[in-house]
This record gives sequence, structure tokens and C-alpha cells, in this order.
Amino acid sequence: MSGPTTQGLELRGLTLELGAKGNLKQILRGIDLDIPGGSITGLAGESGSGKTMTGLAICGLQPAGSRLGGTISYTSPRTTTPNLLALRPRGMNALRGREIAMIFQDPTASLHPMMTIEAQLTDGMRHHLKVSRSEARERALALLERVRVPDPATALRKYPHQFSGGQLQRIAIAIALAAEPSVLIADEPTTALDVTVQAGILRLLRELCDTLDLAILLVTHDLGVMSALADTVTVMRYGEVVEHGSRYQVIREPRSAYTKALIDALPHPPEENTMEGTL
Repeated sequence: MSGPTTQGLELRGLTLELGAKGNLKQILRGIDLDIPGGSITGLAGESGSGKTMTGLAICGLQPAGSRLGGTISYTSPRTTTPNLLALRPRGMNALRGREIAMIFQDPTASLHPMMTIEAQLTDGMRHHLKVSRSEARERALALLERVRVPDPATALRKYPHQFSGGQLQRIAIAIALAAEPSVLIADEPTTALDVTVQAGILRLLRELCDTLDLAILLVTHDLGVMSALADTVTVMRYGEVVEHGSRYQVIREPRSAYTKALIDALPHPPEENTMEGTL
């Protein structure tokens, strides 16, 4: 794997352990992964493979008491950080949201039920970008329009319970983009949505990646989603990388028996799950 160029992340030998001394459990076992700008990097695997924990570790959101090893280097047009794991909490807090943002599987759990959409969209950008309240509101309107939430001005005044699941996920994406990060980690962003809504969210992620030159890490157990969207695919099992390559190579010519078993479990042949066919 080659490292990131103008922006992106490079993981080398990433390990994560949980538990007390003498009863340690290794969750990540030396992960090497590149997440370059302008590209969607798929991270696939079944439950317990460590894929979600990898995304959380990048954001500094790993479980309390866990121990991390290896390096996560970050490069963007604004800054370069040789190893995120060496940052103090204050330094990681400054990067999280501003440089690296994350969207989660269930937007109803990640959005505050008692705050308006405007407050949730503008608080982060006012903190990170130091803009005025009026400028933050204008930026919020533009973001909702970009992610195609109907009637952005009215949407700003509403609360999360007043939206459908698909619209909430679009709002969650807008919130993640509010401080103009270079890296977006999407953890199972379509699992809780029906198939037609899924396609719209996937199309939106592809568009944002291409137009904003984002480095996107797409975490999912669904190789069907990977075959529709990811530029490269990394497959994990038991905390280790078992396969990495281009979407075409991994889906159509898998080298790992585990990857082949995942593909064989798809409800449709991989050839049907192309960007053009699915989206």
C-alpha cells in the first residue's frame, strides 16, 4: 500500500487491546490501511471482525481503558500529524470534527433529540471555524441543500423526530461536513435504511467524495454495498486484514477463502452490484 498524498490517513501496525493485565483481548492485530483523498476505501467484515473499532480508533473514540499501538498518520492541505495516537486529548479534540469526522449507523442515536437541526449543524462550525452565528446559519442552509434535504430553511427549525430515517442520515452527513473535514468515516451508514433510501445515501457519498476530494472510509458488513461504491476494498477477520485490493479484484478475483465465502453469500452475483446497476 502506498501512503496518502495531498490528504488522507495511513494506518501502520494498528493494534488495540481490551481488558486487565493477564486477561487481555486483542481486538486489532496489526492493521495496515491507506485511506487516500478523493477515494472511497471500503472496510468489510462480519460482526466482531474489528472494522468498526478501527474507525473508532482513528477518531480517538476507542473504549476507555483500551491500549492502542502502531501509528495513524494524517495529512491534509491544512496540517500533517505523524501519529494521531501520540496526541494528547486536547489535540485529538481539535482534529475530531475539524479534520476527521464520523457518521454512524443510526442517526436517531447520534443526533440530540432536544436540539434543533440548526443548533446541531452550527455549533460545531462556530467552534472549529470561528464564524458568526449568521454566517454559520448560511453555511448550514448550504449544507442541507448540498445533501438534498427538502426545504432547508424549514428543516433548520425542526427536531430530529420530525424527519424520516433517510432524511436524518442526510442531516447527519451534513453535520459531519460542517467544519469542512478532509476525512469522513462512515460506519454502516445505510444498514438501518430501506433499499431505495440506501441507494440515495450511497450516491450522495460518492458525489461528496468526488466533489470535495474527501477521503472516505466506508465500514460495512455488506459486500454488495462495497461492490457498488468502494474504489478499494479491505476485508477484515478476527482483527486482521485478510485481503486488500481494488474493488474489481476483491469482488471478482478474491484471493482469500474467507472473502470468497462472503461473496458467495451475497443474494445476487457480484457482477450485478456495480455502481451503474445499483445506484
